[in-house]
Amino acid sequence: MGETLTGSPPGRPPLGEIATDALRYWERRRLIYNAVLLLTVGGCFVAGLPVSRSHADLDLMLTFFVLAVLANVLYSLAYVVDGFVQLSALRGHWRRWRWVLFVIGTATAAIMARFMAMRAFASWHGA
Repeated sequence: MGETLTGSPPGRPPLGEIATDALRYWERRRLIYNAVLLLTVGGCFVAGLPVSRSHADLDLMLTFFVLAVLANVLYSLAYVVDGFVQLSALRGHWRRWRWVLFVIGTATAAIMARFMAMRAFASWHGA
């Protein structure tokens, strides 16, 4: 198959366009993703009051910080999937349906955050 002057096969957008599209899509939604996780953990904290307050210490906050960083690293894996599918013939369909990956990924992360927060703040924590 021949290459165009931009270095991409005919009919396929250049990598720069795919990267720009992915950045615009996923970075705008990263704020929503982080807000969902923050509300999930915050909700567990409030639901566990007053016991949850006694479990909230510097070590726990640092643990949640590291988990938030890890959650954002995992969120970035969406770029791998997005770029791969955009390079295929399914690009048009993917761009209309990639919100499903966002919803499933955000829901999965929120469930994991809930389990961790419930364990951290609940009265059965072991204290």
